[in-house]
Amino acid sequence: MQHDGYISRTILCLFFTFTSLLTYSQTLPSPSEQTITIFIRDDVYEDYLNFVNNRDILAIKNFTGKTVRRDVVDMIIAQQALKLGGFTHQFKYVPGKLNFRNTQLIEQGRLLISFDSYWLNDAKALQENVYISAPLIRNGEYVAGIYTAPTNTKVLSIKQLSDLQQFTAVSTPKWRTDWQTLQSLSLKKLVQEDEWLSQARMVNLGWIDFMLMAFHSSADKSFTMEKIHLVPVPNIGVVLNDSRHFVISRKHPLGKAAITAINKGLKKLRENENISNAYTQAGFFVDKTKVHIINR
Repeated sequence: MQHDGYISRTILCLFFTFTSLLTYSQTLPSPSEQTITIFIRDDVYEDYLNFVNNRDILAIKNFTGKTVRRDVVDMIIAQQALKLGGFTHQFKYVPGKLNFRNTQLIEQGRLLISFDSYWLNDAKALQENVYISAPLIRNGEYVAGIYTAPTNTKVLSIKQLSDLQQFTAVSTPKWRTDWQTLQSLSLKKLVQEDEWLSQARMVNLGWIDFMLMAFHSSADKSFTMEKIHLVPVPNIGVVLNDSRHFVISRKHPLGKAAITAINKGLKKLRENENISNAYTQAGFFVDKTKVHIINR
């Protein structure tokens, strides 16, 4: 009798375990309902919210505005491409003081995608763990401004590469293309600082003469954030000879679906010239006939 009682209790426990698992599985969201967490730098997220202003992402065609910049356009193009490619998942944004943490999370499969594009040189170093999308910004399209403090009249007066070589710059070797480009300019000194906001502060305070930045959408192309105010050398640019891409985790369960979708979407956006129009309207793509590129 004790043996029969043990069997009965075992069967009862198995029954309740099975029904609990069944109930739990029925409460899980379907794949199309899953919300995907995206980590984003807080200053970029703030500008993104101000620019999007609760609009439907796919409906955004005009990229002019005070808070739009290259990072914000990247975010919007990524979402548009994914949706056009049939990727229907929703995103939840977690803003913070992030820089290179995203890369580690993507490699580990804990983060699906970075909405901030990567240089191809940087992406290739991760390719064992990531998929690399079709180019978002093609090789030769990225012309950066030489940004400095408004009071640094010496930097603002440069006309050619030899003029620039007496000055200091700041960047990080973790951005291979930026670092290699600056190294090739034979500057007085190139200082390493891995945090982008700290780089901007150093230039704003006059500790460093300049940094390379994407041109901004303001009328004078200046960049302002809190107490930081930087301006570009008028009509002067530096070309960064590399392409930019989205990277997607190979280890994330939705990685394969996401890379397939984003490439389909980027192809559609490229065919309709939406990508080049977006970056041009945002002030990032400049008229190369009006900007003297000093490192050609």
